[in-house]
Amino acid sequence: MHTVEGIKQPALNKKDPLIKVFIRGLWSENPGLCQLLGLCPLLAVSNSAVSALGLGVATLIVVCLSSVIISLLRKILLREVRIPLYVVLIATLVTCVKFNVAAYYPSLYDSLGIYLALIVTNCIIMGRAEAVAGRETPLRSFLDAAGCGLGFVLVLFSLGSLREIIGNGTWMKGAGALLGDWAVPFESYLFSNDYTYLVAVLPPGGFFILALLIAFKNALTLYKRRRAENRLYIPSSRD
Repeated sequence: MHTVEGIKQPALNKKDPLIKVFIRGLWSENPGLCQLLGLCPLLAVSNSAVSALGLGVATLIVVCLSSVIISLLRKILLREVRIPLYVVLIATLVTCVKFNVAAYYPSLYDSLGIYLALIVTNCIIMGRAEAVAGRETPLRSFLDAAGCGLGFVLVLFSLGSLREIIGNGTWMKGAGALLGDWAVPFESYLFSNDYTYLVAVLPPGGFFILALLIAFKNALTLYKRRRAENRLYIPSSRD
């Protein structure tokens, strides 16, 4: 385990196969549901599926690129100044992503606001850089970053979808502006405002729905664990 700003970051087991390196960020060590990292953007921009997807993809790009670059440079970076160098690199990548979003997706840029620039401070990116990228090969660093980044995207998108459906009665509203004209059919109007709950798109609703997602994940993990234990159980003569 490695610590970044007081937050424990799990390191890789060098004996783990590559597929396990990727999958663990999706489920067993999901940054949004297990490590509870990046909660500020997770709750702030997840009031719609499109905004959540946009920020999630931007974070995924930054964490993958930063992990690969840091892994390639890990042998020439001075350990004493590695954290400031990580911050400069991540800030450069975030700036490039921000300019591209502003140029090609202006509506998404307006909806994300300051939270797009705040990707620099996301503990997920710095955590994977310190715990993995600075110690592992580029391939393993990329798979670890891709797993954690994709896991974060899935949590963001799930949270945004649920909040938008419950709070507005719509799903993927504005998808055409983000993905192009081919995504317009995904924009759905499920039911009228008479049957919506405004609290879902407000900050308290974000906390409630995130708590339900965490509870669902923990319950499913516990169910799978009990099933595995029952398969290994050998009945005794007294049973």
